[in-house]
Amino acid sequence: MRTTAPRPGPASLTGYGRLLLVAVALIGAVLGSVLAAAAPADAHAALTGSDPKQGAVVDKAPAQVSLSFSEKVAMSDGSVRVLDPAGKRVDTGKTSDLGSNAYGVKLKPGLPDGTFTVAYQVVSADSHPISGAFTFSIGAPSDTKVSLSDQEVGGGLVGALYGFARYISYAGFTIVVGGAAFVLGCWQRGAGVRPLQRLVVGGWLSLTGATLVMLLLRAPYTGSGKLGDAFDLAKLGDVLQTKTGAALVSRLLLLAAAALFIAVLFGAYERREDAKEKRDLAFGLAIGGSVVAIGIAATWALAEHASTGIQAGIAMPVDVLHLLAVAAWLGGLAALLLCLYRAPMIDAGAVRRFSRVAFASVVTLAATGLYQSWRQVGSWTALVETRYGQLLLVKIGLVVVLVGVASVSRRWTGRIAGEAGGMAPEAAAAAVVEQRTSTKKKKPVAVAHSSKTGVSAEVEIAEGKGGGGGGGKSTGGKGADSKADGQDKRSAQLARQQAAMDSAREKRIRDADPHRSGLRRSVFAEAGVAVVLLAVTTILTSTEPGRTEEEAKNASSTSAQQPAGPVKIKIPFDTGGQDGKGAVRLELTPGRTGSNDLHVFANRPNGSAFDIPEVKVSFTLKSKDLGPLPVAPDRIATGHWSASGVQIPMAGKWQVKVTVRTSDIDQVTLDKNVQIG
Repeated sequence: MRTTAPRPGPASLTGYGRLLLVAVALIGAVLGSVLAAAAPADAHAALTGSDPKQGAVVDKAPAQVSLSFSEKVAMSDGSVRVLDPAGKRVDTGKTSDLGSNAYGVKLKPGLPDGTFTVAYQVVSADSHPISGAFTFSIGAPSDTKVSLSDQEVGGGLVGALYGFARYISYAGFTIVVGGAAFVLGCWQRGAGVRPLQRLVVGGWLSLTGATLVMLLLRAPYTGSGKLGDAFDLAKLGDVLQTKTGAALVSRLLLLAAAALFIAVLFGAYERREDAKEKRDLAFGLAIGGSVVAIGIAATWALAEHASTGIQAGIAMPVDVLHLLAVAAWLGGLAALLLCLYRAPMIDAGAVRRFSRVAFASVVTLAATGLYQSWRQVGSWTALVETRYGQLLLVKIGLVVVLVGVASVSRRWTGRIAGEAGGMAPEAAAAAVVEQRTSTKKKKPVAVAHSSKTGVSAEVEIAEGKGGGGGGGKSTGGKGADSKADGQDKRSAQLARQQAAMDSAREKRIRDADPHRSGLRRSVFAEAGVAVVLLAVTTILTSTEPGRTEEEAKNASSTSAQQPAGPVKIKIPFDTGGQDGKGAVRLELTPGRTGSNDLHVFANRPNGSAFDIPEVKVSFTLKSKDLGPLPVAPDRIATGHWSASGVQIPMAGKWQVKVTVRTSDIDQVTLDKNVQIG
């Protein structure tokens, strides 16, 4: 039996409207999470060190400033700016690769004392922009007029649009590859089904459009953040010279080949009638389509996570395989869902074949996902404590739910096929319901006998039983022709109405089958989970991998724990009394967080030791509202005081206050800011 799926009409508007509302609500929630995650984008490379260090106070101006990252970054002239306290640039603008993921920029000679700001904006090796800033001081800290934007690179409207385009590109790829694979591998008669054609073409248009948008937005996304820069041809030319730009252009070229593939699949292949020719063409399409699909998937692998970090040579083909498995499963699922609602028919064998494809895809996803998780997370701690690890746990949970719902769909398919002897699910449903209806021996329902305006009236007119002079003879050729034309029109109208009645009847029969309704619901639930799963996957691509985040934290912690050398400061004083001038010199060893030894030396203007009655010292960290922490050093020699076990609880810019008393009534308190730790 061959049945026709109903088109949405007054009788079915409520069901489709409910379906549409659920889909819109689900997609809206997903897009909200994507946009929230896209502003600003997380970095995939992290600053692990610098020279001078953040907050350091150096005695003389360095010749250059160097920055070290957790992975290789793309850096151009102007990516690192060094600004003096007045906000003027003091770097030469030329950056250099120092090796070992370190980069440097030369400074101009003759820099004054004060606090300098280092601002950087680079692109990590996996295509994501990162930015940041830190300060260091020459001689002593000072006020600075530098004001940096609070908006991180990759955020704002441009970041949101870029993140949305990334999601659409993944969805489009999934639909194109999965839909085409469903037709060639599971249900070749689907090449002539118009809704399925629209689905695959819509996926191609979405992927192509999203790729173009990402190419145009790439310059403002990694640079200024201004939407107008998307139409700057000079900046677009710069983008084309980058790895990501080359990957996007390659994707567009491969999409042109994909368009030819789609045209043949739904054109020449669908029109072939000879079985051998059709098999040969299907084989050629499978080979060509696989090559194009692998090439498109590789444009992600070559430009994003897989191309950086450990074992990149293994990670890239694994990533390609992972993407293809996702597309075959989720894209095929979308095609199956569409066929269940809109296709004229679908064979039970096609559903069973897709079930096997889905199972193979799940096994592939499990294997490749396990490797990717180990590579990107690296430890159990990173799995639970980093954002990437937490999102990965959410993704794993969604996959488990999806597999569970898929097993329910598989059972519904088996029940339909079992009851109807392997017939198509649509035909099986009709056969099962008709069989159930006939066993109930209900009285037949009369059809529209109360009026001559319906189909019954048309039947009577067509058979010559109706009024209007249908039984009279024609008196002329013209009258006969007019009568024949009228009968043809009525016959055509009768055929359309009969087809509509048959379609409505078949819809009622199919919808009455609980097995088919159950299959619809379970597949729709699968598709809903798949939409959320794809959104979480997209967010993962813009999140710093757990391994990278943990390595950056460890590097920063190690750097903070290493001795920075004794902190030495010298402060002149004048208490105002007789013999009240001199200078105090403080040495804090080793000059880091934890326990330190403090030595204070007092000298007269001529450099000799100054045996003053009393010296007091205190430490205050204003940024953390910590202190003052008082220290009373002991006199151990003329002009020399010492204290051991001075605790500095955390690194930061500390204010050191020194109180000097030269007589019973003459004393002064001095202070100076210094970076400790």
